[in-house]
Amino acid sequence: MILVTGGLGFIGSHTSRALLDMGERCVIGGRTAGRSPDALAAGGQAVVERMDCTDLDSLLGVGERHDITGIVHLAAAALGADTPLDELWANTRALFNVLRAAQEWGVARVVLASTIGVYGGADVADAYREDMPLPIGSAHLIPAHKKSAEILASAVSGSTGLDVVSVRIGAVWGPLGRPASPFFGAPQIVHAAVGGHALPGPLYAEDATDMCYVRDCGRAIALLQTAEALNHRTYNVGSGRTTTNREVAEALARAVPGRMPGLAEGRRPGTAPAVPLDIDRLRGDTGFAPEYDLDRAAGDYVRWLRAGNLR
Repeated sequence: MILVTGGLGFIGSHTSRALLDMGERCVIGGRTAGRSPDALAAGGQAVVERMDCTDLDSLLGVGERHDITGIVHLAAAALGADTPLDELWANTRALFNVLRAAQEWGVARVVLASTIGVYGGADVADAYREDMPLPIGSAHLIPAHKKSAEILASAVSGSTGLDVVSVRIGAVWGPLGRPASPFFGAPQIVHAAVGGHALPGPLYAEDATDMCYVRDCGRAIALLQTAEALNHRTYNVGSGRTTTNREVAEALARAVPGRMPGLAEGRRPGTAPAVPLDIDRLRGDTGFAPEYDLDRAAGDYVRWLRAGNLR
């Protein structure tokens, strides 16, 4: 069985669903009961376990009850819920515990969530590639932790033989996601269009990032977990292109006619042009290709929100 930590969360739910669709059996781990697991547990292929990755005994107990053959580690401390030091400490403890459990259980592969944010400040012209040098500094706690986690995971992999893969995930949007993100504008634009209200603050039309619809993101992670062999330790997970706020708003106007939110012209002052993630490694080793273009993604998200999920 594949353990998905944070498996009831945003990306975790979609990763679990993708694994189940591939015929895998999953242990879906979360600190709280969370959302109803009914959709994930269909057919008896999934078991939901309450667990805390920062508690080694809690984590190892899952392995006493289930034969864990792989781990997708997506659990993380809630953004801003603790002091910066507490948040870093919790995430680092969880990482060490997951790697320790993986070694004890002899799992086939561990997939660790990283972020496009590790490329922040990198000297790049056309695309973010996994083999490019990364700046040591980070402007935010998340990429700071993810960079250190990648280094530690690589060291563990090299010294123990444990198959550890880091996935640098782009800006993810879609069902179960937050209605607002501090990193990109798409969630606010969607919720404003469907809810029929103004944007809570200025969003600039030409601000852009590599956006990955969450159903595609979950499938990409599942493909990396289940691939028979991988040629690399690090993979970008994204769409392979940048998308502007203007493009998102125009797609929403097609999905929700007459509801295109107003955007400020140009790019936010002081921001550099956006650069996409290069996903050639992911394509080459797993055959991944995004299934959701912008219009299909916008329509799917709108339908989900209108089904009683608008917050």
